[in-house]
Amino acid sequence: MTQLKAVPALDKLAPYVQGQSRIDGVEKPIKLSSNESSHGPSPAALAAFEAAAPALHRYPDGSQQALREAIARVHGLDAGRIICGNGSDELISLMVRAYVSAGDDVLLSENGFIMSNIHCTAQGANLLIAPERDYRVDVDALLARVTERTRFCTIANPNNPTGTYISGAELRRLHAGLPGDCLLLIDDAYAEYVTAQDYEDGSALVDAFDNVVMTRTFSKVYGLPSLRIGWAYCPPGVTDYVQRIRTPFNTNGPALQAAAAAVQDTDFTRRVRDYNASEYARIRDALVSLGIEVVPSQTNFYLLHFEAGSGKSGSAAAAALQARGIIPRPAGGGDQYLRITIGLREENDAVLAVLRDYMAAPA
Repeated sequence: MTQLKAVPALDKLAPYVQGQSRIDGVEKPIKLSSNESSHGPSPAALAAFEAAAPALHRYPDGSQQALREAIARVHGLDAGRIICGNGSDELISLMVRAYVSAGDDVLLSENGFIMSNIHCTAQGANLLIAPERDYRVDVDALLARVTERTRFCTIANPNNPTGTYISGAELRRLHAGLPGDCLLLIDDAYAEYVTAQDYEDGSALVDAFDNVVMTRTFSKVYGLPSLRIGWAYCPPGVTDYVQRIRTPFNTNGPALQAAAAAVQDTDFTRRVRDYNASEYARIRDALVSLGIEVVPSQTNFYLLHFEAGSGKSGSAAAAALQARGIIPRPAGGGDQYLRITIGLREENDAVLAVLRDYMAAPA
């Protein structure tokens, strides 16, 4: 009997492992493993979600018009070039399906959203991964790996799990060094948190060129990860091709309404961003005083580095936190790193208390 086989490229993949959400024996742990907003959604988004309930027997608006227009008004963009999806994850998948063929080279940085790697691998592409320098995307390392078969390049800016970013000038330099038939996808999931003056999201590049796409999400600063909704800003040609393969009802009605309310509640978004920046600075200063390296972050999380040979490690620090009911996220593929989401002030205080005790204990 002939045996059913999946696409060969899938043999190279393992299932995605999400951030831990439970600790045995702890009824309500402090979950700081998934970069969720500790503030939750805005009241306006919650009200819009609840108001959507009477229409659950109807299909959602497949054109996504209300949300696209709300995003366009807030960000000063062309609504006709916005596509919404089941999280930015789905939109990345659609871009890969549209522009990457088996045997193509795709260019990725050492860190970033792992689903980009997964989608490209499943498509049968060759992954060329550039190392990073000082925890940042290294434009020179990426460009050094460009080949005649390079058809897709993606970076997360700010990056995950480092929290670092590259400037607008570096972003433009990266694009200028790529072939004209290579799609550059800029994953701006954490853009709303950024306070750095030289940061630029990808929208200006999208407006200027026909081979750049920017993706964004409602899962981070807007506090709507459970609704799974994101958006992409694309050149007209990309919009055309991606709309041909987007399923007609890929975003649900309550999510569309809640997201439209969320993006327009700019005062709430600003308060969350300002809290995040202030709290990150407080946490960073406290941890540095304990002798822990904190990688500079422009996101709602921070990456800790424990020096090899110091007797301290990311795994041991994680164990200490979990013993006190706090869930961080291992990161970096080694034993020296630990990623922690910025939570409510009392949650952050709990983290600092544990790490203070951990660093004071004999190695």
